[in-house]
Amino acid sequence: MFVLLVAAMAALGGLLFGYDTGVISGAILFIRHDFDLPTSAQAIVVSIVLIGAMLGALLAGGAADRYGRRPTLLAAGIVFAIGAIGSAFAPAVTLLILARFIVGFGIGLCSVVSPLYVSEVAPREHRGALVSLYQFAITVGILAAYLVDLWLAPEANWRSMLGLAVVPAIVFIVGMLAMPETPRWLFANGRADAGRAVLARSNDAAHIEAAVFEIRSHLEVGASGSAGELLSPALRTPMIVAIGLAVLQQITGINTVIYYGPQIFLLAGAGSDHASILATTLVGIVNVVLTVVAIIFIDRWGRKPLLYLGSGGMALALIALAAAFGIPALAGARAPIALGSLMLYVGCFAFSLGPIVWLLISEVFPLRVRGRGMSIATLANWAANFAVSLVFLGMIAVLGTPVTFLIYAALCIATMVFTAWIVPETKGRELETISNRPAA
Repeated sequence: MFVLLVAAMAALGGLLFGYDTGVISGAILFIRHDFDLPTSAQAIVVSIVLIGAMLGALLAGGAADRYGRRPTLLAAGIVFAIGAIGSAFAPAVTLLILARFIVGFGIGLCSVVSPLYVSEVAPREHRGALVSLYQFAITVGILAAYLVDLWLAPEANWRSMLGLAVVPAIVFIVGMLAMPETPRWLFANGRADAGRAVLARSNDAAHIEAAVFEIRSHLEVGASGSAGELLSPALRTPMIVAIGLAVLQQITGINTVIYYGPQIFLLAGAGSDHASILATTLVGIVNVVLTVVAIIFIDRWGRKPLLYLGSGGMALALIALAAAFGIPALAGARAPIALGSLMLYVGCFAFSLGPIVWLLISEVFPLRVRGRGMSIATLANWAANFAVSLVFLGMIAVLGTPVTFLIYAALCIATMVFTAWIVPETKGRELETISNRPAA
């Protein structure tokens, strides 16, 4: 029960992440009218969060290694609250952009440290499910954002849409004040008694001694790591796995749906802004429900089978979506096909690339460089996210909607190849053994 409570509280950072990334999809429909924004300015309002997230991710690993996982998460909660309030009261688009940048900085911090925190607290046999709570919280946050957008859309009240993020931010701050530091960080920083006490709250006596032995043995290899060590040959495979998966999670197109879902449905023939937000909300419900599949099966089936199944399903969904836009005979059924395809696409993402990427990048690095390694991988994730969100509307304008979605489908197939080539199966293994002896 203790470890579930700790994991759930840390995963609340994922809810903030999900809400603040999802809410803009509905809010931008009204922001663009209030501030009379051209398409290029809309893209900045949407994507500036990602610039902030890149900076937050870049700094998060070093801060988590130096000051601790828990203090870094507390700082993220405070940043979220400041950004949410600033977004709600921004009198001009320039100040709105600044506030959204601040929100993005908080997202970047959480995206590195929340899964890191949970992975270092969780027992190995439940680590996959508990870290997946982070992705589940992201999906709940996205769905909550869609529901708030739907609720406030008739009033075009985008300020409340953005400002309501302050509520979970405050809950997160208060909750993290009661949480412990992770045992692995405590051992790494000479606080073995405190680390053992945290382990005792979530493990039986036999497992405590085994975990202590693994942690101490691993630390003897190198008590403290540097950013330069990440370039060493010994860490080449973990870096390729982490960065590769982080980038593939984004360039397969997931955030085109999260950020531009209502606009995709308008392209497909949805009759109004309200109808497009409603369709996006249905996709958000699927996102939440199918993430539960990952929580149930990730520690039973393993990481790789879910990656294969999910990536393949995403590719099929995108091919169907491309057909709906590209085959004239399907024009009359375009809207329902688009809805069904995006529900399948997001559902497959929800039990595969969504949670498993965050889990694997928290597993593959040695303790001494885990924070910095996750920071670099997460920075790559946000950089890819930014690139996809920035060019999506331009790709549709230049290449056409069918070709755009076929490109994303091809990248889903590439994800399956990458998984077969280099991604290790980490089910049931102590964190300290994964980076030493990667399994096929």
